[in-house]
Amino acid sequence: MSPSLAYHTDLALRRQEGAAVTRTADLRVVRSPGNPTFWWGNFLLMPRPPATGELQRWLRAFEEHFPQAAHRAFGVDTADGKAGAVDEFRAAGFEIYRDTVLTAGQTVAPPRMNNDALFRPLAGDADWRAALDLRLAVNQASPEPMKSEDYQTFATRKLADYRAVQDAGAGAMWGAFDGSGQMLSGLGIFDAGQGVARYQSVETRPDARSRGLAGTLVHAAGQWAHTVLGTRTLVIVADPEYHAQHLYERVGFRPTEIQLGFQKRPAEG
Repeated sequence: MSPSLAYHTDLALRRQEGAAVTRTADLRVVRSPGNPTFWWGNFLLMPRPPATGELQRWLRAFEEHFPQAAHRAFGVDTADGKAGAVDEFRAAGFEIYRDTVLTAGQTVAPPRMNNDALFRPLAGDADWRAALDLRLAVNQASPEPMKSEDYQTFATRKLADYRAVQDAGAGAMWGAFDGSGQMLSGLGIFDAGQGVARYQSVETRPDARSRGLAGTLVHAAGQWAHTVLGTRTLVIVADPEYHAQHLYERVGFRPTEIQLGFQKRPAEG
């Protein structure tokens, strides 16, 4: 089984953000002490899909490494999406993610270019405040939004991590801005090493969708990464049930592998 390009880039970005990635005999532990509510910054990466009867073993391992965590999250370091004993995890309340991993050497212009907004990397404090406002608006409109105060804490910490990586010269957060300085759409693109760059957090304000903003932004950021970061392979991950995968394919991406993960949300309380 081939290792996962998606998790390879995930781990590279988590390290840049200050996460600790450690290896034991049969797994890798990813820990983000600065953002404990970032579920996919605090997870275990399995080397293979779980076998029948292994659920309790993996739960014990997670609780050993994350005794204070309310969530449970496991990645699988393979590329084919085969989930193994998935029914045991599903019966225990886990959501199963099989996301599409898409790659491109370079992006191409989308069929519908947006020529009204200004597309650029974030610069000063006002831009980063606009990025937080965008993220809060997107969460509020989500079918399953996080509690406002919890999400604001998480998003503030995550943007601070992105800003630190950008300040270190390893990528950038990009925004599509209107004339008032409001951020209509945003994403991150960061160097994962060896000529590979990974996109993060492609989002558009609910009241600004269907204007070609996200496609234009993905294209502009990809061109920038090719020129500034020396990127040869662009990587982006999409939910196959959501329209974003088709958007990415229209700007030159092609499906390459499947990223597999098991996630259990904290109990409501």
